[in-house]
Parts: sequence; structure tokens; C-alpha cells
Amino acid sequence: MGLRLQAAVPAQKLNFKTLGILSFFKKKAFFTAAQQEVIVNAIREAERTTSGEVRVFVESKNYLVHTMDRAREIFFQLKMQETEHRNAVLLYVAVQHRELALFADEGIYQATGAAYWDAAVKDMIARFTKEDISAGIARCVLQIGRTLQEKFPYEKDTDRNELPDEIVFGK
Repeated sequence: MGLRLQAAVPAQKLNFKTLGILSFFKKKAFFTAAQQEVIVNAIREAERTTSGEVRVFVESKNYLVHTMDRAREIFFQLKMQETEHRNAVLLYVAVQHRELALFADEGIYQATGAAYWDAAVKDMIARFTKEDISAGIARCVLQIGRTLQEKFPYEKDTDRNELPDEIVFGK
């Protein structure tokens, strides 16, 4: 039992230059308030028609760990495995290291298969080659939502938002 890993692809083609850098002593602002709102609204829209859950975790660097291992670590720290249908998906981005990964719980992973996740990561990379990283994240979240809707439709009488919709920021 347990979770299955999805493809983790180093995203060398990502362009994070538009995110800006603050002083060494200040926490880096990855997105403007408006960009954060776009991502959070995409999460809410993605979850509106499914019992599935989507979280976005963004940090500056991924130190000393394989991208997929870091995504798995974050997934469990956020207790995403505790959803009723085991249908949560984490979108992980390490901005300065230009890494991204999708980590899905066993319910949605088994419903879609490995080929879907491999293709989803490749699609994410293509979407992130544009200047606006936040819009790329929002589009990926909406695509994940469509897949969750197909496999785990909204349940009017029993569905509840099991995980917060806010973006989680690391260091």
C-alpha cells in the first residue's frame, strides 16, 4: 500500500526572472497579491466540481533532496493523505532551483495511472515556459481539477473542503 510516485522532471526551461528578488535578509515574495489571488481562485474553481483536493507549495530552493522526495515530504507534512477518498494532489515548485513535481494520493493516482502523471508534468513544463509563472500554476491547477472532476465528481450531500485553498510558501 502507500503512495505511488509520479514523474519529477527538472524544469530547466522555467523562467522565474519575473518573480523579483528582495534583500537577502527579507523573505522572498514569489508572487504579487494579484498573482496569489489568481492561483487561489484556480484552486477553488478546480475543487468546486470535485470531491478532490489540490494544494500548491512554493519555495525558493529544494536543498539536498530529489524533487519527488521533497514533494512527498511536503504532501505528508500538510496531511494531504488524510482526505476521505485519498484524492489529493500537490503541485510543488522550487523557484530558484527550477524544479516542479506533482504528487498524488493513491486514490487519484490509481484512477489515472502513471502515464497520466508523466504527461501532466510535461504539460506543466510547457505551461511554465511563459513569463507569468503564476498563470502557469493556475492553468495546471485547473487541469488537475478537470481530472479530479472526471474521476471524483462533486458529492452534493457529503462533500466538504477538506484542505485549505491557500498557497503554502516555504523558505
